[in-house]
Amino acid sequence: MDMSEQRHISLDLLKWLAIISMIADHLRFIWPAEHWLFVVGRLAFPWFCLAIAANVARAPPGQAFTAGTARYLQGLVIFAVLSQWPYRWLNGPSPTLNIMPTLALGLLIAWGLHHHRRRCSVWVALATAVVATLAADGLMYGLAGVLLPAAFLLALRLGPLAWLLPAGLAVAANLSNLWLRAHPLQAISLMALGAALLSAPLGLGLLRLQLQRQVWRVGRWGYWFYPLHLLLIKLITIIDYT
Repeated sequence: MDMSEQRHISLDLLKWLAIISMIADHLRFIWPAEHWLFVVGRLAFPWFCLAIAANVARAPPGQAFTAGTARYLQGLVIFAVLSQWPYRWLNGPSPTLNIMPTLALGLLIAWGLHHHRRRCSVWVALATAVVATLAADGLMYGLAGVLLPAAFLLALRLGPLAWLLPAGLAVAANLSNLWLRAHPLQAISLMALGAALLSAPLGLGLLRLQLQRQVWRVGRWGYWFYPLHLLLIKLITIIDYT
């Protein structure tokens, strides 16, 4: 088994763990007293960002405008729109959009960083950063969340301590949560921020594992899973309250 194949297996495992931690986070809508689900959920977003960085890093630098990149961005944009109503139905009080716009903007910045030798790519990344800065209050995880895939991309390239950059941004992204920002020293907050901090070294370590068994591939069905699982959780909460 060559290293590229091992990398794909580890990447699919990372995506599965991100999905599982996301589900755990959203199960809080069914069991709000289970605060540990919130802590587990802090792993999901950084690991999705790391998956984006790993996918971007697989493309040869300079080959910026490919069909694969276009499909990747198209999927995030389409499902950003399709997911907004299920997200709002489940989490009406939230002041932000669903997670997909943050990931789409993060993809553009990581893409521009990876292909920085193409001037147009750099301009796209800079323009995206400006948009993210202006729209930060409406984006889940804010500007730090948008920059997180690019930080993971740098961590994949640099030395052992490079995980500190995405780890710091993962903590900053979680501090966009109004409750965490207002109660940073409560036990649940410290555990949640600790999980966000550890998400970077844990995820990067996982990608470097030399796995021998195949993992079921997370394909384009993953886009559909996001809005559909939001709808399912909302329906369960309605049934529980009737």
